[in-house]
Order: sequence, then C-alpha cells, then structure tokens
Amino acid sequence: MADSNRFKLAGVMGMPIFQSRSPIIHNHWIAVHGIKAAYGHFPVQIHQVEAAVRGLAALGLAGCNITLPHKVKAMPLMDHLTPMAQRVGAINCIVVQDDGSLHGHNNDGYGYVQSIKDDKPDWRADAGPITLLGAGGAARAVIIALIDAGALEIRLLNRSRDKAEQLAALNPQVVKVHDWSERHAALAGAAMVINTTNQGMYDQPPLDLMLDELPRTALVSDLIYVPLETPLIKAAKARGHLAVNGLGMLLNQAVPAFEAWFGVKPVIDAALRQKILATF
Repeated sequence: MADSNRFKLAGVMGMPIFQSRSPIIHNHWIAVHGIKAAYGHFPVQIHQVEAAVRGLAALGLAGCNITLPHKVKAMPLMDHLTPMAQRVGAINCIVVQDDGSLHGHNNDGYGYVQSIKDDKPDWRADAGPITLLGAGGAARAVIIALIDAGALEIRLLNRSRDKAEQLAALNPQVVKVHDWSERHAALAGAAMVINTTNQGMYDQPPLDLMLDELPRTALVSDLIYVPLETPLIKAAKARGHLAVNGLGMLLNQAVPAFEAWFGVKPVIDAALRQKILATF
C-alpha cells in the first residue's frame, strides 16, 4: 500500500525547457488539492536522456512529462507503452509504477480534441473536410485523434510531400495528401483548418496561408500558443472565424498526467488560466 505521507515529485523533461508553462499548471493543481508534491523543470541534454529516464524510479519520482526533442528517444526505455503511444510513435508522459516500471503515454491527441470541445462544445470531427498543415509529431497525434473522433476527410499538406504520404498511411481512406502549392485552394469547403507547423511562432515567419477560400463558418486552429495570437489566429478572427490557439491543448493534456501521478483528476479553472496568461 502506498504511503500517503510520501512527498511526490514530477516535472517536465526537455531541452530547452525553462520556457515550459507546465510547472505553473501542475503546481497550481497541487496547491488546490493540498497534495504533498512539487513539479519542476528537468533540463536534460539529448545524450543524457537514457540516464535521466532510468533515474526516475531510483529517485522515487511519480513520473514526468517528456517534450522536444526527447519524445521519441525516451520510447524504447519504457517497460510498457499505451496503445495510443504506440500508434503515435512518441510519448509525452511517463508514469512510474509502484514496482518501479515505467509506463509511457501520449496525451497530446486527447488534449487537442478536448481543447476544441472546450471552445466549441458542439464540435464534430465529421462536420466536414478538415485541412491540416504540417506532418511532424504533433500532426500525427492530432490526425489519430481526429480519425478516432470520426473525421471523414482530412486534407493533409506539408512542404515535404513524402512525410505527408507517410502520415496518410494511417488511414488512406480519410487522409488525402495535397501538394503544398495547393494549400490555399485546399481550404475551399473546409469545416476546419489546423496549423501544426511552427510557422507563426516567435522567431519564425508567419504561415503563408490565404483564407479567402475558407467558409466563414469554419473553425481555425493553431497549435502554437507562444504567441497566443499568431498571424493565422489574427487573420481568422478578423474574418469572423472561431479561432483556437494551442494553450487549451497544453492545459488539457496535463489533466490525465496529473491524475496518473497524484490520483486526483484536476479541473482547468479560471484561476489557472489567469496564471498562465499572466506569463505572456
């Protein structure tokens, strides 16, 4: 039986890492629930990932989040992978079991879909075609979540078509690859457009996407949350679209991780959102 007096420790592992808002999220919930615990930043260089991950159990940690560039490298170090982690091919959360074994999870897809439902409760993945830009790890997690939610058509565009073709293999009946040059036209008739690239992030050029063909009723989603309003989000709002940034995904993917580590399902409340917004 677990010791209820045990102080628990968790954190987020990556490099760079100190820009992560995850400690604000988890420490807020720790305080709300009066848990004897703390959550911090774990800056780990790529060549030290194995030593750091294997040390989690030895140090008695509850687990940790895994972010770039370690999401794939940490996978083979797990004793068990959830079916979703296996499908995505990356992990974003490690849970240390009572016997010291390491379980790898990927909560990104869950976090994404829930963030959309938070802003649009009646959202349906099968409401119409979804245009998605990018073919990296985040895109893979989002596409799998959309397919599971019932998406009927995902128009996938990436600068490197071969990477998009690899993702389309997840479900060729649903995921259709279009050339990057067709990205403007691929918005025609879409119910939703999603940016999973880093274009629009601080220090990156804006996403080159004209919204002229996008129906005014379409939802516009950008996984970026630094800045909170990318050029894409600003352009979408100017046209009257419901526009959702990536902050909700960050908040929602943290919920199942916190519950796995600390045994309590937390709530994303106004106080937490205010704390996060105050950091921008």
